[in-house]
Amino acid sequence: MENYTQPLTDFVLLGLFPPSRAGLVLFTLTFPVFLMALVGNLCMVLLILLDAHLHTPMYLLPSQLSLLYLIYVCTTVPKMASGFLSGNKSISFIGCGLQAFFFVTLAGAEGLILMSMAYDRYVAICFPLHYPIRMSRRVCVLMVLGSWTAAAVNACAHTVYILRVSYCRSRAIDHFFCDIPAMLSLACGDIRVHEYTVFLSTVIFLLIPSMIIAFSYGKVLLAVCRMRSREGRKKAYATCSTHLTVVTLYYAPFAYTYLRPKSLRSPAEDKVLAVVYTILTPMLNPVIYSLRNKEVLGALGRVRGRICYEEL
Repeated sequence: MENYTQPLTDFVLLGLFPPSRAGLVLFTLTFPVFLMALVGNLCMVLLILLDAHLHTPMYLLPSQLSLLYLIYVCTTVPKMASGFLSGNKSISFIGCGLQAFFFVTLAGAEGLILMSMAYDRYVAICFPLHYPIRMSRRVCVLMVLGSWTAAAVNACAHTVYILRVSYCRSRAIDHFFCDIPAMLSLACGDIRVHEYTVFLSTVIFLLIPSMIIAFSYGKVLLAVCRMRSREGRKKAYATCSTHLTVVTLYYAPFAYTYLRPKSLRSPAEDKVLAVVYTILTPMLNPVIYSLRNKEVLGALGRVRGRICYEEL
């Protein structure tokens, strides 16, 4: 391990890529993916915001997902990139705490918003006549606010703990952002209680929403199979497959990372999996929702036409 001489108040992020030619090649391949994730999700947020036809729960919830991914990449990637390019891998104590807070908030809110999206599709397909009441704009806003609030409260509790825990002499975090399990591996003393709370949070924000999502889509699948309209079945399958793709990209790496026993975890695997949910998934999200959705493509055409008309 490299010998760092940063002040004891700082942490050191060892980063994602080795300081070599191979690392530079990998960084060069990753940076365009980051830009695509940044631009794509920003466009999705602005598109849904600007087009009145998309101001429905079916699209307002995905807009929150795009906002999440936008903040994801801005929270983790710039610091990783600057550390790799400049060689200065230190991050302040408070900066590390803020990065951990935002990451945990985003991860928790993402699970709850995906659960809300599954409920939205469940009501729309299984109870279409009740949809305007069960998924009104007020209900949608409450779901979004509840998701963000619950995730922020959970993140605040974990962040306060990691800022107050005693750390040993080494402050080198074997990750490219301030991931709480990676930070806890540097702590002195008995941290088993907090490890249990991390596991409990994972159950609440990962396992329980995944069970509700599985139940919702199980009901949806049964309802779709009973549909007489071939066009209706096709549209329902397209919508649900889009949601399930995003759900899989979220739950698979998160579950493997945070539900594994500590003895089976490895920093190298954790970093690779973190690339999936902090860079690759945000990059794929706009592609999944735009290229496979005629209404989004139609909204894109309307907004582009409006902008061109105003310029004339």
